[in-house]
Amino acid sequence: MSSVQKFFATCPRGLECILEQELREMGADKLKSERGGVRFQGDWPLCYRVNLQSRSAGRILWQVGHGRYANETDLYQLASSLEWHRWFSVDRSFKIRVTAINSPLKSINFAALKVKDAVCDAFRVSDGRRPNVELHRPDVTLHLFLKRHDFTLYIDTTGEALFKRGYRVQEVEAPLRENLAAGILRLADWQPGTPLLDPMCGSGTFLAEAAMMALGMAPGLGREFAFQKLRVFDQSLWDEACHAASDEETEPQSLAIFGRDRDQGAIEASRDNLKALGVLESVQLGHITAEEGEAPATTGLIVCNPPYGERLGERKALTRLYGEWGRRLKSSFVGWTAWVLSGDESLPRGLGMRPTREIKLYNGALEVRLYRFDIYPPKD
Repeated sequence: MSSVQKFFATCPRGLECILEQELREMGADKLKSERGGVRFQGDWPLCYRVNLQSRSAGRILWQVGHGRYANETDLYQLASSLEWHRWFSVDRSFKIRVTAINSPLKSINFAALKVKDAVCDAFRVSDGRRPNVELHRPDVTLHLFLKRHDFTLYIDTTGEALFKRGYRVQEVEAPLRENLAAGILRLADWQPGTPLLDPMCGSGTFLAEAAMMALGMAPGLGREFAFQKLRVFDQSLWDEACHAASDEETEPQSLAIFGRDRDQGAIEASRDNLKALGVLESVQLGHITAEEGEAPATTGLIVCNPPYGERLGERKALTRLYGEWGRRLKSSFVGWTAWVLSGDESLPRGLGMRPTREIKLYNGALEVRLYRFDIYPPKD
């Protein structure tokens, strides 16, 4: 098997540029951004490193087959010709996931069934028996991507999605995905050492991701990955990757990272999550409303995901919140830059400031906007 493999790293839509930058920094080659992810090439140590250290990726898919098709028979023929037994054991359970864009096939489920049959038949030839199909917690997940004329088969090297870091022991309503929060910090060009404030911190996702970045903590340390169940897995290379990532960590210390919220329950959720991550002492929490809080430093960065839609209830209360917060920003945060995420395009206008940048993103399936506001003193 060639030492250079082809991969596709998924990410929240809108973060492709951030993910591509991340992959380039890790040494990936032949990068190509597409909607919802980035194609790249590299060896297995790179695959391990990306799974272990990427902050913006969702999962890393290993390409094992590609071709053109007109019907389900074409899918079956190519899938059955692949040497699946070289990649995972017949004793491993598996399932098929399908994503289709402009596919001419009438039934995506039937396409998945044909690929499943092809894998099972290939194992019957190689091993004399077939692997089990497990829909809920399979050992191996195969991803079939269908376009209009061509298809690609992948083996998922990640398993549970990378945004599930494992530190979220408490949640609030409509939590922000961890990899989206980390990507937003990079979009905002936040650098460790620059004061960072989330005045509506909820369960503390921005705070946790910022602390991990500042302390050099690899998001994937301590968890298991799907590639560990593949026959191509190399334990010694994986141990090297883990040791290298551990060596980059610094001891928890007090950082200029501040989290506030009007809801005491949110502060408690943030505290529990930060404690589970091991960075509670690095973040300064306060039960303070955004409309009343003073700036914790002369300059810095605000990054937050304020309530929107039904999360705050009455529209009048929501509009009033933005108005009061906008006045506080202009009176107490002059010289700061605020990055505000919103699922309602009309609400940020209530801040009384003109955004200098607007970026479309997705939190799961929800379309949101990230607005940048440079805070100046109010006009006379």
